[in-house]
Amino acid sequence: MSETSRTRTGDRDISPADGAGCRGFFPADEAEADDAFLIERSRREPEVFAGVFHRHAPEIKRYVTRRLGADAAEDVVADTFLAAFRGREGYDPSQPSARPWLYGIATNLIRRHKRVEVRQLRVLEQTGVDPVTVPFTERSDERLSAGAVRRRLAAALAKLPAGHRDVLLLVTWGGLTYVEAAQAMDIPVGTVRSRVNRARSKVRGELGGVDPTSVSEETFHE
Repeated sequence: MSETSRTRTGDRDISPADGAGCRGFFPADEAEADDAFLIERSRREPEVFAGVFHRHAPEIKRYVTRRLGADAAEDVVADTFLAAFRGREGYDPSQPSARPWLYGIATNLIRRHKRVEVRQLRVLEQTGVDPVTVPFTERSDERLSAGAVRRRLAAALAKLPAGHRDVLLLVTWGGLTYVEAAQAMDIPVGTVRSRVNRARSKVRGELGGVDPTSVSEETFHE
């Protein structure tokens, strides 16, 4: 093999065959590699998958905690990345970012805790006290002034069908695009658009005309 057909990473020579399906070569800095590259490489070197975990775990944990609380989130996030690691052989290498894939796994696991999520929303609706954020936040009069909005939003979210709540929160709290939400949920983009529109309409009614997509996750933390 000629020198032009090889590159070097650390002390190891890498040939194009080593990176088949991942553009041929390993970049010198793994921090610059996209998720598809890391996942492909982790099929041969499992420890490389840690890069995907460190890149996305904080965001996934924040999202799951917002929906289920800290206690349940620890298990859900751990199970999310365990499932991702075990299923990495089936990852589509044409998708450079694993973010939608990971959100989809997390959302499916959140569904197992549907009662926990709805119960927390009902607590917020009835008392104005968010059981997720109250352990971490000092409640000032200014923060409590937004309580009415939080209570109405909690009531509206609790009433939504699970599938509609999932896509709405993936878009508003997870920050996914419609296309990414469709990838996460493995449903057509048109279905995502329809569910979000219906969810927005229902929640808007509860909020007195306020667009729910403008009510971010931070509404619960103000």
